[in-house]
Amino acid sequence: METSKSAQVRPSVGVPRESSDGERRVALVPKIVSALIGKGVDVVVESGAGLGALIPDELYTAAGAKIGDPWTADVVVKVAPPSTEEIARISTGAKLIGFLNPRNADNRIAELKAAGIEGYAVEAIPRISRAQVMDALSSQANVSGYKAVLLAASESTRFFPMLTTAAGTVKPATVLVLGVGVAGLQALATAKRLGGRATGYDVRPEVADQVRSVGAQWLDLGIDAAGEGGYARELTDDERAKQQQALEDAIKGFDVVITTALVPGRPAPRLVTAAAVEGMKPGSVVVDLAGETGGNCELTEPGQTVVKHGVTICSPLNLPASMPEHASELYSKNISALIELMLVEGALAPDFSDEVLAGACVTREEKGA
Repeated sequence: METSKSAQVRPSVGVPRESSDGERRVALVPKIVSALIGKGVDVVVESGAGLGALIPDELYTAAGAKIGDPWTADVVVKVAPPSTEEIARISTGAKLIGFLNPRNADNRIAELKAAGIEGYAVEAIPRISRAQVMDALSSQANVSGYKAVLLAASESTRFFPMLTTAAGTVKPATVLVLGVGVAGLQALATAKRLGGRATGYDVRPEVADQVRSVGAQWLDLGIDAAGEGGYARELTDDERAKQQQALEDAIKGFDVVITTALVPGRPAPRLVTAAAVEGMKPGSVVVDLAGETGGNCELTEPGQTVVKHGVTICSPLNLPASMPEHASELYSKNISALIELMLVEGALAPDFSDEVLAGACVTREEKGA
């Protein structure tokens, strides 16, 4: 006799408490938990998993989740990459979804494969229209771009907006954003909202219209390095030299420089030289969002705020974790959309002919292997 649909074992999703230093986000928030349960998925949340994002256990149980051991679930969802100890707690054959750093040399992809875990790296989700709702890189970059401007405003010795007072008029701060991806566009829009005079630069000239669409100006240095997947390609030596000199000259005229330039799987390109920093007006600020891969500024000290030549250089790591409530909410929507794509008539049955699932999956058992 065939098993009825109502008697079918419901797939389970586990939400562990993040263990990485400073990580305050959680992979699923109660609102999304409730939606998944409504689609036939059981959710188990580790006690305290949401505390960093100010979400108590009671809100999870009210949403229908159980508080218990998340590591034995069919799907374990995380934010930060798993530690070796965490990998050992995941059941063989289970699925793991989260940031897995697949392009980094120090990733744990081999450990996941050896443990028989089917790993889905959110960084590897194809950047296509259909997958935008699952694009965790973009959702978290929005948080980083926004917070970078607030950090710059906090560290700056000058106002962002133009002020007209009885004591005189204060000119608006000039803000240059290097790298116009999601984080860069959000930084430009936020700087504009704060009253700054925002300018964007990227080696992909086709993004100039996007820069102007948020009310910012475009800095044209005459270099085109558009690459695949929406990223910039690596510059040639001649292009790099030309860019460096032109940028060095331009940077000196700005009060705030925010850098967001990344090349997947490679060290961050150096865009702000020591000479450029030295030429900036004392009291200026550089916020380097590429610190985790070495930084875009030659004087960056990843994770630190330092003052060089009178210029404050900030290189915050994991900025989204500093806004855990909204960052978790956005990330949860990304994760739930990916889980829903795996569901077929209430069962977990990923179809690897789907380019989204095939692209995201970095470890799986090949049939016939």
